[in-house]
Amino acid sequence: MNWQEFTALMVLATAMSFSPGPNTTLSTALAANHGFKRALKFVWAVPVGWGLLLSLCVFGLGALLLAVPLLSFAVKAVGIGYLLFLAFKLFYAARSSIDSASSAVGNSASLNITFVQGVAMQFVNIKAWMLALSIVSGWIAGRANPGERFAIVLPLMLAFAFASNLTYALVGALLKDWLAGPDGSGGRLRWFNRSMALVLVLTASWMATI
Repeated sequence: MNWQEFTALMVLATAMSFSPGPNTTLSTALAANHGFKRALKFVWAVPVGWGLLLSLCVFGLGALLLAVPLLSFAVKAVGIGYLLFLAFKLFYAARSSIDSASSAVGNSASLNITFVQGVAMQFVNIKAWMLALSIVSGWIAGRANPGERFAIVLPLMLAFAFASNLTYALVGALLKDWLAGPDGSGGRLRWFNRSMALVLVLTASWMATI
């Protein structure tokens, strides 16, 4: 891989990884609601899931998805449905679950994503599929040394996926105390959650148009 190709890959990785999307939105929201430590499960899940997705695309899953419209539609439909479900949970997550005064209220609506769910979410994330397919077609498939290229691309993209979500989680964690408000009522957090829920709904709407 020459330096021009590597530079283009870095530009793509930066733009796609650090631009707002389902993963970065959830990393921010999880840290703002539950604290940085709780958000780390999801932050780690994103590169693990996306690394698996990229690896499977290299071995033909991406081509299969493009060749079978029904499969592509199913992935999109599940992804849209899941984002809308998370948006609903986030919209009604009134206060941080760390605050014991709100735990009884927030149990049913609290935003909670396990590590396994975070990994699985990458397979219904259209943005993740678009990036994986772009990388495979532009930097790996049809090249003379695909194995060597994959060995370069995979750790680089995993690092970007982790760094971007870690950055957004840190922002959420820094906002946590301010969002709780001076009286601990969580009014700011409610509006923050609703704003993040709106971002997820807009993302789902965008996914429905592509």
